[in-house]
Amino acid sequence: MPFFAEAAGWARGRWWQWRALLLLVLAWDGQRHLRDPDAGGLFAGITFGAHELGHLVFAVFGEFMTVVGGSLTQLLIPIGAALVLYHYRDFFGLAAATAWLASSLMDLARYVGDARSFELDLVGFGEDSVHDWAWLLGRFGILQHDAALAGVLRGAAGVLLLGSLLFGTWLCARMRAASRRAGGRLPPS
Repeated sequence: MPFFAEAAGWARGRWWQWRALLLLVLAWDGQRHLRDPDAGGLFAGITFGAHELGHLVFAVFGEFMTVVGGSLTQLLIPIGAALVLYHYRDFFGLAAATAWLASSLMDLARYVGDARSFELDLVGFGEDSVHDWAWLLGRFGILQHDAALAGVLRGAAGVLLLGSLLFGTWLCARMRAASRRAGGRLPPS
């Protein structure tokens, strides 16, 4: 069954009101985060925790993977959440997880863009904390491109955020239309 047809079927019989409210919160948070990278987002705490966990998990694979593991994990966890939600056919959850991924990309862009300036406070598991992206970009000889790479990541985050919000809005519209056709008598879900 095509994705949008399946999502439309899923939307029938579901309450749209609380989802629309959540969508507004995600939209407000996302635009705030895009306009001011220092503002952080609703997902900033869990994204930071995932990043630090990634360093520990990937440490067994050597120095390179230890450094990359933080950023990789902060992206893989919302991707994993999205895949689980899609597996269980929670289409609105999929939209929310995609907004989380966009937020994580915004946080990553901020970190990448700091590779030369070192304005962010570093947190690490030892006394000699390393700026992941200064180390990575320096290793590949492209440290001077930190701002450009950060811009690409922010652009990708903006596209993902917009896509997640549009999809969530489309789902809410489908739920609302189904509710109207049923005379508003839908079970809570």
